[in-house]
Amino acid sequence: MNFTTDKLRSLVRKWQTLIEAHVDVKTTDNYTLRMFCIGFTKRRPNQVKRTCYAQSSQIRQIRRKMREIMTAQATSCDLKELVQKFIPEMIGKEIEKATSSIYPLQNVFIRKVKILKAPKFDLGKLME
Repeated sequence: MNFTTDKLRSLVRKWQTLIEAHVDVKTTDNYTLRMFCIGFTKRRPNQVKRTCYAQSSQIRQIRRKMREIMTAQATSCDLKELVQKFIPEMIGKEIEKATSSIYPLQNVFIRKVKILKAPKFDLGKLME
């Protein structure tokens, strides 16, 4: 699963901080995935300044929170359920909500998911 290049380019803008995080997770059905997350800082309500740059300590905290949420979401379900979570951008919304106390974010998405290791193909499981 991947974001298209034009969608990714349309999100990146000046005067805001881009925050990326990635994590390797194992689902309940033994798929090993690498999930990539992207998010952008948002101007606070009634902010006068035009820029909305986060400090490096805030970026580290946000990245840690992103990793925690992605790991928690992926390890608790199998691949099919995880794909169902990607479709309505559920994980991105949860990250947005959790990090709003550190720095408000916008356009938080799981931008890419790679399958690093798939379990051995089991014919018996397929017949169920």
